[in-house]
Formats: sequence, C-alpha cells, structure tokens
Amino acid sequence: MIDIVLVEPEIPQNTGNIARTCVAAGVRLHLIEPLGFKIDDRQVKRAGLDYWFDLDLTIWPDLDSCLRSFFGRSIYYATTKADKTYADATYSLDSVILFGKETKGLPEPLLLAHPERCIRIPMISSARSLNLSNSAAIVIYEALRQLGFPGLSGESDFLASQSPH
Repeated sequence: MIDIVLVEPEIPQNTGNIARTCVAAGVRLHLIEPLGFKIDDRQVKRAGLDYWFDLDLTIWPDLDSCLRSFFGRSIYYATTKADKTYADATYSLDSVILFGKETKGLPEPLLLAHPERCIRIPMISSARSLNLSNSAAIVIYEALRQLGFPGLSGESDFLASQSPH
C-alpha cells in the first residue's frame, strides 16, 4: 500500500482534504509532529467529512522515527526544487511519498541527501507552489494510475446501469 507522509502540516483544511483523498484512493496517511492544529480540530474533520473514521492514520513524534519505519522502501520527496517531475518517477505499491509543511516544504538536508528521489509538479516559473492538498492528490493519483488503480472501482454503478448493452 502506498503511504503519504505530511511533515509538520500547518493548515487543518489541507490535512482534512488529504485525509479524504487518502481514504478514497486507499492509501495510508502519516502525520509528523508538531502539527499546526489539534487532530480533533473541527476544521480538520469538516474537510475530511465522514471519511475521517475510515482513514488509516499514524501520527509520528518526529520525522526520523517515521523514516526508520520505511527502511528499504521507495521514498519520494515532493518539492518545488527537484529536476525530475512526479510523472518521471516509477511508483510501486510500497512507495512512500513525503510532503513538507505549507510554509517551508521539506527540510533541505533531506532533499540534498536524496536528490535522485526528489519530484516536483511542473508549473509556470512565477508560481511559488500549489496548494498542499492539490499537490498530494496529483501525485497520489499518478502513482495509482501507473499501478493500474489497484483496488479502486473503475466505472460508477450509475453510469454502468445507464449504458445500453
């Protein structure tokens, strides 16, 4: 299963939206403390709506302990500073994708230690970055697309029932 890691997220609505995406996509979410909000914050749960209770969530006290738990797995680091795009990466079911805090991104020493694993979303040069929840959704669904959308239904029941056979 793909794992998404948010390092010290600051905005509750972003985390709630990402939680909802993780549930819909069948991926796990990891949050690295300190968080910029309380996990029971009304805004987090409101953004995640009724999906919050279905979320496979782990909260870590620090980045090092989280990374140790992923030893030997394919880890990607989402950053605006990468040469390689998110679509250039080759994802697997054991991929781990890290996203940094909204105001600072991932720690620079981490990026410098793994330049070959850094990925970015292309955008015009005058744009600083995309919203964190949008970025996570883009990368999650590219990884799932490459894997053939494992475990996800293809066609909605409504559309299937409306098409002539």
